[in-house]
Amino acid sequence: MASTALSKYEKLECSGLWRENAQGQRREVIANLGTTSLILSDPKQEVALSHWSLPAVKRLNPNEMPALFAPDTADGETLEIDDPEMIVALETVHAAIRATRPHPGRLRNSFLGATALGILAIGVFWLPDALEQHTASFLPRTTRQDIGRTALADLTRLTGQPCTAQGGKTALAKLSARLFGPEAGVELIVVRTGLARAQSLPGRMVVLPESLLAEQDGPELAAGFALSARIAAEVNDTMIPLLHHAGFMATFRLLTTGALPASAIAGYGDKLIDAPFSPPPDDLLLARFEAAGLATTPYATALDPSGASTANLIESDPFANVVPPALLPDGDWVSLQDICTN
Repeated sequence: MASTALSKYEKLECSGLWRENAQGQRREVIANLGTTSLILSDPKQEVALSHWSLPAVKRLNPNEMPALFAPDTADGETLEIDDPEMIVALETVHAAIRATRPHPGRLRNSFLGATALGILAIGVFWLPDALEQHTASFLPRTTRQDIGRTALADLTRLTGQPCTAQGGKTALAKLSARLFGPEAGVELIVVRTGLARAQSLPGRMVVLPESLLAEQDGPELAAGFALSARIAAEVNDTMIPLLHHAGFMATFRLLTTGALPASAIAGYGDKLIDAPFSPPPDDLLLARFEAAGLATTPYATALDPSGASTANLIESDPFANVVPPALLPDGDWVSLQDICTN
């Protein structure tokens, strides 16, 4: 197991700041990952200053950057590095080596379990898709909202700033509460141009084009696209394509520091608009539309005027023969239509 893990990191090296002991000054070194040890050398004289046994290397500040490592001793020797590849290498190789060490008194299945964890650690950090999934699953809602705001700022390069007439914003909040429940925290946003349909962003944001409000008799069409977009975001996490756009290094930084730089999100708005639309399954749409008291026919007809691909949504409309409850009072609907007049 250890040799398999080490083969990934042959000739891996990076710069770092080394402290010989607790009282020593930090000095720049080159850290070179060997087969069984980490070699720290003077970058000018190429003289080895210290050798650390890989099984003894431990990280002193998990989930913080720069990473701080030390050998398993008490003399205060440390190495500070910010190279993501070396950080992952030290942690995963260390885990793999420890997994193969004998553990007296433990059963064989404990040994196999530790080995499996070592393999899993390498898989999680070295497969980009797995890293994206792993990172997204650990993000708190506040971080998702911050990232969503940054993505919205990038999107508005193409759509213009969100419409903010106060009466319209109040109506949007009421529509969200009506569709998703007052505790769901789904934020509806309207923009003037650039969007052909509703788009979901991390942080439970749904962006709607003003065209879904124009020349309509009520909010049913906008509500249908908003609900569909939110369902799609629940089926396929909106954070995953954003992290895929940001790339491996930015995703790794987000996982280790909790921050995703705006530069990593730049250009995501273009990809979001150009991405093909994949509506949620019909059975899920029908169930959620019915629960929200919303007819599916207006949404289905707008999605495909021919009705060829949305026939099931039209024929199985839960409110085909029943008038659903009003989504908004007339006054709020008028305010919502005027949301972009400010």
